[in-house]
Amino acid sequence: MTTTPAPLYYSHPGVLHSTLLAGSLPLFVGGLLSDIAYYQSYQIQWSNFAAWLIAGGLLLSGLALLFALVGLLRAPRRKLYFVALLATWLLGLVNAFEHAKDAWAVMPSGLVLSVIVTLLACVATWAGLRTEVRV
Repeated sequence: MTTTPAPLYYSHPGVLHSTLLAGSLPLFVGGLLSDIAYYQSYQIQWSNFAAWLIAGGLLLSGLALLFALVGLLRAPRRKLYFVALLATWLLGLVNAFEHAKDAWAVMPSGLVLSVIVTLLACVATWAGLRTEVRV
């Protein structure tokens, strides 16, 4: 008597999309916290940490943006999520360019951009992970 083994792992594309979206938020928050630490201590390594965390957040949110674009084509009612994620990614890119400067030139514009990008990432994550209940 032989049975077919169950697949070891089955993944729905929505699971990967949710993971990418939820994974980008802590990276942007970490970038913000690193900028705050740099603002208070002026230890240059904090600026380097922020730059790498923002780059990681851009990578994950950029991949989530591709999923969101496909989702927008399939369900046009998800415009808020797509626009919030696109704004997060674009301002995150500007923030990454700002952090590419000399460490002494990053403040205060890098901190302000990190606050805005983190707030946008919160909005995008909330809009992307919320479930609509239809009665």
